[in-house]
Order: sequence, then C-alpha cells, then structure tokens
Amino acid sequence: MPDSNSRPNTFGQLPPSKWPGERLGLPQIGPGSIGRPGRRLLGFAIDWGIAIGVSSIFFSYDPAANLIIFVILQIAFIPTIGASIGHRLVGLRIISIHGGWVGLWRPIVRSVLLGIALPALVWDSDQRGFHDKIAGTALIRG
Repeated sequence: MPDSNSRPNTFGQLPPSKWPGERLGLPQIGPGSIGRPGRRLLGFAIDWGIAIGVSSIFFSYDPAANLIIFVILQIAFIPTIGASIGHRLVGLRIISIHGGWVGLWRPIVRSVLLGIALPALVWDSDQRGFHDKIAGTALIRG
C-alpha cells in the first residue's frame, strides 16, 4: 500500500472523478467534455442503423454482416473524420488521451472491443468504457 505522501501512479489508486473527464483534464461541461450517455446511445443507434441498412442491401439483413459492417464503419471513420458517422451527427468525437491524432491501431482495438459489446457496458467514473480505456481514447463533445 502506498504511503500517504506518495502520489498515486495508477487509476486504481485515484479517488473517483468529481465529474466525468476530470482525471483526464477535460472540462465539466461544453465542448471538450466527456460525451454523455444520451448522445452516445443516439450516435450508436445511428451507426447501427447504417450498418443494418448496408447489410439489408448487400446481405439480405444478415446479423453477422450487421456487426461486421458496424465495426468496419467505426474503423474507417474514426481515424479519418475523428468519429463514427453517428457520433459526428450528435456532436461527438473521439480523441487520444495521450494527445495528437488517434492513429490507426486505436480505432481497430476500440471498434473490435465495441463489437463484443461487454467492454462498452463497463464504465469508470470518467464515463469511459473499457473499450476506450484499453484503446487510450475518450468520446468527447465536439
């Protein structure tokens, strides 16, 4: 157990955030703040609807194709426009918590884990899903 004078060096040693994104240095409200659940769910619903539409046209609505198309759309659009189509439409974008461009590997890791679904349902006090924590990303208001 670290002594009381040492600085925490892991998130497990930090107290919960006062607001989502505080530990990441993000503002409490407004542009740059963590995207809240309502916007996230609406963005997800838009993206899922697009995947279903494409699957219906090309694969006669195949559930496996829905999921694969959803993941491919995430991987394609996060590094190019900074978010999925649905997230962009609701005013969200994805950032690397390490700064700079989100890159190519982060969207792949994030999207594959999002496709599994369970990691997206496990959140911390910064309202980041496990898929975002592993990828080193955060979904913020644009």
